[in-house]
Amino acid sequence: MAQPSHPGNVGAAARAIKTMGFSELVLVEPRWPDIAARPEAVALASGASDVLAGARLCGTLQEALAPVTLSFALTARERDLGPPPCDIREAGRLARDHLASDPQGGVAVVLGTERAGLTNEQIALCHRICHIPANPEYSSLNVAQALQLAAWELRYALLEPGVDREPAGPPAAEPRRAGDRPATGEQVQALIEHWRQALVAVGFLDPAHPKKLMPRMRHLFSRSALTRDETDMLRGVCTAMLATARRARPDEDPPSNRD
Repeated sequence: MAQPSHPGNVGAAARAIKTMGFSELVLVEPRWPDIAARPEAVALASGASDVLAGARLCGTLQEALAPVTLSFALTARERDLGPPPCDIREAGRLARDHLASDPQGGVAVVLGTERAGLTNEQIALCHRICHIPANPEYSSLNVAQALQLAAWELRYALLEPGVDREPAGPPAAEPRRAGDRPATGEQVQALIEHWRQALVAVGFLDPAHPKKLMPRMRHLFSRSALTRDETDMLRGVCTAMLATARRARPDEDPPSNRD
């Protein structure tokens, strides 16, 4: 939950995910550091106090998504520029398949504020845009209600018909070589910053007039579902680009110090 301001919604969100078999709640830049301990939150959690007590606080969404390998930005508004869209049912299937192929991976559903939802910058940190196909004439959902629907779809996708299995246990998969596993959010963001520096160094990106180049690059990398080996390979390309630029212009400062 990004920038939650209502303790009651935090409590209701804890209850929503616990009823569907999930337990990890992350609060990004909450209005109050103790928002999960406030009386309204505890009251609306209604038995999910363990989820509230274990809620993780993060200063930025980038920090919260650092260990995540697949993230969905839950939003009702269409975006001209952003990650590929899907509906919440497709998101459930994508999450199930992702965890089946990499049981050590992590999936996140990201929600914004009641008033404004998620910003374009927050959405850009996610792999997919996700929407709930509600009544187009009145599609407004409380954030806790939206999270309840998302948690239900994830649970439904993770529970095969006729099989009694909790969401925490995706289908077994053969162990994957570490380099073949999906890159984490932290690894992708590090690549994007390295890539930006390299593009500036070779003169492809003008930091004074960046236009939409880096957002488009960010969406390209997110859409590509990079592995850890692939991010390492691309960062090696960045290192070579920076070294070549330094040799060509030895008297100039590195681009990271200029912009």
